[in-house]
Amino acid sequence: MLKRGDVVEVRPPAEILATLEADASTGAMPFMPEMLKYSGKRFTVSHRVEKICDTVSGGPPASLRMQDAVLLDDLRCDGSAHGGCQAGCRLYWKESWLRRVDPDSTPEAAPDDGALELEARARAGTKAVREIDGTPKESYRCQATEAVRATKPLRQYDPRPYLRELRSGNVGVLRMLRVAVRAVATKIARRIHLRPWLPLKHATTPAPTRGHLNVKPGDTVQVKSAKEISRTIDERGKTRGLWFDWEMTPYCGGRYRVQDRVERIIDERNGQMIEIPSDCLILEGVVCSGDRSPGHYCCPRGTYSYWREAWLRRVGDADPAPADAEGP
Repeated sequence: MLKRGDVVEVRPPAEILATLEADASTGAMPFMPEMLKYSGKRFTVSHRVEKICDTVSGGPPASLRMQDAVLLDDLRCDGSAHGGCQAGCRLYWKESWLRRVDPDSTPEAAPDDGALELEARARAGTKAVREIDGTPKESYRCQATEAVRATKPLRQYDPRPYLRELRSGNVGVLRMLRVAVRAVATKIARRIHLRPWLPLKHATTPAPTRGHLNVKPGDTVQVKSAKEISRTIDERGKTRGLWFDWEMTPYCGGRYRVQDRVERIIDERNGQMIEIPSDCLILEGVVCSGDRSPGHYCCPRGTYSYWREAWLRRVGDADPAPADAEGP
């Protein structure tokens, strides 16, 4: 069993191919074409994937049990075989696709036997036909869309998943205590109506917003204060359909580089591509921690948060009259 801190090598194509079922998956988890370039290379296990958040099924927040899988460094899907999806999801690696190595040993050239067959099968596995609104439609298939099939649901109050997080070294004792105390305090406060369900108060009449900064990857921005952002939030906790969630609140006031302007992502629920016509940004290093979201505690996925330009300002700009107040 691999553990956090182990150095591993991605197996050669022929060995990975031997573990795959006809749909290019192992235990329902697809091996994707975006992963082929890592064959023969070495990485460090950053997490054992013991539990992940369920962002597919809908309904109350929930967690899922995944087995025999790890995350390596910060390897992410580049979307090149999935229509240019820009979600940047971390890649799951089944242990059968890896081998533990001595970090002091000299890597050997990985044989490329089976590379063409592995690529062909992985590419064939990127599509699926799903019934959407009663109509069969060709959709994308990736690790995110298949996460529910590759896992089992966890009970909300089962302590064992959190014990596994501690034993695996994914989470330290102090962090686990902070998460537990926050979770209990939040639940009690909500029960007695001292804490709202939404992270920010919404405006009675949200200020109309429109992307106006026109920032580019590499530009530095500052996340506005929670009070400023709340002026743009509607009663659903959204600004023009984009949710501002609890995991984004610690970043208020911080300065970050723009990593990308997001224009298209795959809907994890049905595999359909979502085109995003208006401003939507991801910021370098700004990801979901899993520490503040009920039902998702200690999830290691590190998904990127999506930001409206109305929630940001350019570093060096004077504190203006609310740039949020531009026309719709």
